[in-house]
This record gives sequence, C-alpha cells and structure tokens, in this order.
Amino acid sequence: MSLYDRDYSKSREFENTRTSDLGIFIKQTYQLFAASLLAATVGAYVGIFALASFFIESLATFWILFFVEIGLLFALMYKKKEAPLNLILLFAFTFCSGLTLTPLLISVLALPAGGIIIAQAFALTTVAFAGLSIFAMNTKKDFTMMGKALFIVFLVVFAASLINIFLHSSIFSLVISSVSAILFSFYILYDTQNIIRGNYETPIEGAVALYLDFVNLFINLLNILRSLNR
Repeated sequence: MSLYDRDYSKSREFENTRTSDLGIFIKQTYQLFAASLLAATVGAYVGIFALASFFIESLATFWILFFVEIGLLFALMYKKKEAPLNLILLFAFTFCSGLTLTPLLISVLALPAGGIIIAQAFALTTVAFAGLSIFAMNTKKDFTMMGKALFIVFLVVFAASLINIFLHSSIFSLVISSVSAILFSFYILYDTQNIIRGNYETPIEGAVALYLDFVNLFINLLNILRSLNR
C-alpha cells in the first residue's frame, strides 16, 4: 500500500468515526430534549392540580419558583459535564419550568374553551417545531450565522415585555407575542443546525437550547390564541 493510500485510509477512518460520534451526539441530544419536555409536563400537571391555590393566592410563589428555575439553569450550564449531576439539574430545571407555567395555564383554563386553546397551542408548536427542524436539517442555507441578530431581537422583545408590565396593553402584548413566536421559530432553525453540525460542547446544551425554543414558542402561541379568544 502506498503512502497516499495509507493517508487516504486514515482520513476515511477519521471521517467515519467523526460521523458516528456526531450521530450519537445528535441522538443523545434529542433523547434529553424529549425527556425534558416530559419533566416539564409533569411539573405543569403538579402545578395545576396540586399548587394552583398557592399561585392564585400569592404572586410570590411564581417569583420564587422563577428565580429557582434561573438558578438551576445557571447551575446546569456550570456543571454540564459532570454526570449524573448534570442530568439531575436538567430535570430539576425543566420540572421547575413546568411549574412556572401554572399561572398562564390557569388563566387560559379559566376561559370557556381553555382546554382546547392549550391543545391547539401545543399542536401548533409541535408541528412548527418538527417542520422547522426538518427544514433546518435539509436546507443549504446557513442559519448558524444568525446568533448575534437573534440575540439583539431577543433583547428588544425582552425590553418591550418589561415596558408592557406597566402599560398593561393587550394589543402591545399581542404584538410582542407575535414577534416572539417568529423569533423562537428562527431560534429553532439556528439551534437545530448548531446541533447537527456538532457546535455544542455537550448534548445537555443542545437539549436545553431546543427545550427553551419549544417552550417559548408554545408560550407565545398560547398567548396569541388566548388574546384572539378574548
């Protein structure tokens, strides 16, 4: 075998190994993403059927859980490589995230067709997520370069949301939710391509990114449907 043939063989072997490792990485990422959605669903169920009275009686319950959720997210990113602590933190974070959805879900369930609105929002989110993921995996367009632009839009939306806390404008809220739904749709494209290209260091990071995209898209679609129903 010539030197060229040996080098070519090693190169092919390296590429095959890299492809195999990337395939495992992607599989683990989506498994963790699915498990995260399940943990959040359990959290939302517990919040609605066991803790609803606490949320109704005091806003402090929501804010305490919200800050716990943020703390768990930071801890998860800090310990993302330390198994099994990273998995414990992941599911604690997503469970707590489900709990913090309780006030929104309760407000929607109070509407005449509240259950149907939640089901519609979840169905639309699932279909949109699947469609955008498939598109991101097959398109030649590179969405991984949009990170800075998406973050700037996110900051604008976040600032607008803070302003609307004082304005209490239903129309402004609908506009914010509509822009946010588009924003997180692009984030799905962005994060999906980063995952399939192996740009995340660990499957935990990819799973959290997809989870946040899915949940935020669901929340904004739910707000849109709730506003239109009202």
